[in-house]
Amino acid sequence: METTTIQISKTLLEDLKSRKMYEKESYEDIIRDLLEDTLELSDQTLRYIKESEEDIKAGRIKTLAQVEARLKQ
Repeated sequence: METTTIQISKTLLEDLKSRKMYEKESYEDIIRDLLEDTLELSDQTLRYIKESEEDIKAGRIKTLAQVEARLKQ
């Protein structure tokens, strides 16, 4: 495995330290977990977008004016 050095702020270092599940957990593991979380969110977001597009095509939407009118009732 190749290694490299990166510069990060003290604040970010403290944030990374606070995410450690156990003392000897590497920063690489923490960063990988964060990246995986981002990818999962991206997949979920894509699903929500697809569902929203289907709702729009099927006419299952309300305009802002309709929502506002209903909330004022």
